[in-house]
Amino acid sequence: MIRVVVVDDEALVRTGLELILNAAGDVRVVATATGAEAMAAVTGHRPDVVLLDIRMPDVDGLTILRQLRETTPQTPVAILTTFGSDSYVVKALRSGAAGFILKDTRPEQLAQLVRTLAAGGVVLPPRSARGRTVW
Repeated sequence: MIRVVVVDDEALVRTGLELILNAAGDVRVVATATGAEAMAAVTGHRPDVVLLDIRMPDVDGLTILRQLRETTPQTPVAILTTFGSDSYVVKALRSGAAGFILKDTRPEQLAQLVRTLAAGGVVLPPRSARGRTVW
């Protein structure tokens, strides 16, 4: 069972992601959290994967990502966002993200992306990786 923590400022998004992932059978969302609750959720539940929104009103995802890299460097973190600009991809990857998932990803793809992250892989939106270097 792949254990996931979802961090997003929107309760509806957290709940939707939880329902989608829990339906996969081999993935279980063990906690959902706002940005302010993120560190406690991750350290308390020790997930295999963290899905982390990049823009939140209480604390931004890149700040949380840097904190997670210090406290739980082995846990893969994917930035989950509606903003697909290359600058966000680069900042997230340079800060230690293992992936970048756009919120317009098809629901049936999400569990496979989480499986890839849990197995040590990297996930990027196709339009960010298509034909150009983002480093």
